[in-house]
Amino acid sequence: MKIGIIGYGSMGRMFLEKFVDKRIVEQSELYVSNRTFEKIIDLNKIYPKINLCENNISVAKVVDMVFICVKPKDLKTVLSEISNVIKEKYIIISLNGCIFFEQIEQICPKEKITIIIPNVAAEVNQSITLVCYNGFLNDVEKDLIKYLLRSFGAVIEVSEEEMGMSCELTACMPGFIGSILKVIIEGSEKRTSLNREQIIKMVTQAIYGTTKLLLEKDMTFEELISRVATKEGITEEGTKVIEERLPQIINEMFEKTFEKRRIITERAIKDFSN
Repeated sequence: MKIGIIGYGSMGRMFLEKFVDKRIVEQSELYVSNRTFEKIIDLNKIYPKINLCENNISVAKVVDMVFICVKPKDLKTVLSEISNVIKEKYIIISLNGCIFFEQIEQICPKEKITIIIPNVAAEVNQSITLVCYNGFLNDVEKDLIKYLLRSFGAVIEVSEEEMGMSCELTACMPGFIGSILKVIIEGSEKRTSLNREQIIKMVTQAIYGTTKLLLEKDMTFEELISRVATKEGITEEGTKVIEERLPQIINEMFEKTFEKRRIITERAIKDFSN
């Protein structure tokens, strides 16, 4: 199967590297294009057998499956470019969770379409990649897509209706966690002579160990808290503050992210209708 990658940003690059380095796809079966061709022109120095294409049509007319790794505002343009050259049994994979099947099918009707959302942990093969399909893919094609996506982590199939919250819980979560840890580190710096490097090492290792403990021991959050926050102890005082005050911040966070998602989706619906 020949596979195309349109858009060589961080996600496009990640797909190429994982597929090739893990021998999931042969170099000669990969076709890559980018809006700025100069950005990919030196790729053959690293991957000599990859097919570099000067435009999206050159990719679309020869491949069987294409990963479209562009921003939401550019998806309609790309789909319009390739819609007349795609072949029977073609599979289109979009990385935009705010643009639904209904919009994509306005340009590519009756095509096999998949929406996937990886997260940044794919770089270390620990992505939680969301996937949902329209009604035209069969089980063999779905399994093939999951096989490709497992080259950089776990895969969870969700309905299109649940893609919003699922994105917040997976693709957005590293950013949320990073922001929380940044606040913790900055708060602790004011109360210690430890340098920033030492603090970061302590906190990140604690996070890594905690996650490993939860997963490997199948421990609940309540069990974890009870193990650490002993009655009338130091940790208990901290957890009380978190449980009393953090819910308001989390609720506000989700309100903001859902509103932004709504705006982007409405903009896409309007754009695709024109």
